[in-house]
Amino acid sequence: EAGLLEGRCATTHWASSGDFARRYPNVRLDTDRLFIRDGAIWTSAGVTAGIDLALALIEDDLGSDVARHTAQQLVVHQRRPGGQSQFSALVELGGRTGRFVDLVDWIRGRLAEPLTVESLADRAAMSPRHFARVFAAETGTTPAKAVERLRLDAARAAVEAGHAPFDRIAEETGFGDAGRMRRAFL
Repeated sequence: EAGLLEGRCATTHWASSGDFARRYPNVRLDTDRLFIRDGAIWTSAGVTAGIDLALALIEDDLGSDVARHTAQQLVVHQRRPGGQSQFSALVELGGRTGRFVDLVDWIRGRLAEPLTVESLADRAAMSPRHFARVFAAETGTTPAKAVERLRLDAARAAVEAGHAPFDRIAEETGFGDAGRMRRAFL
């Protein structure tokens, strides 16, 4: 309302984007970002994205070590970069109806284990063939691609945290070795 965003790039929560765009047509709205810095003006996409923005402000002012320590004090797993999409892989993979939310959580806790279609189908109490069909219809991706996405998300977070060597990150996230993890990133 104060006009501070006129001609600037900004973000807001995806659910408010239509109303925001109508009310403020001179703001360059990017609703696929957690937070945006345009000069001295920062905007975020919501409450938890505001935490990410605050940690970015701390990092900008005081450095990454202080920001990392602050995140640890807040019991925040990591600071997500502002350019990250507002839609997380874990939410998307729950499916249209949320049918696979528990399964996705189960997978996330076992990324280092071999996660075959058979083991996932067993966990979902379905035959492998039926599970693969239903999972793809619900989530828009195959079970193997979903597991890879979850592994990539976990590996990216670990790499960004910078506390472990690539080989250990690759092992802990189920890629086996750093070379295979790099290829998955590409």
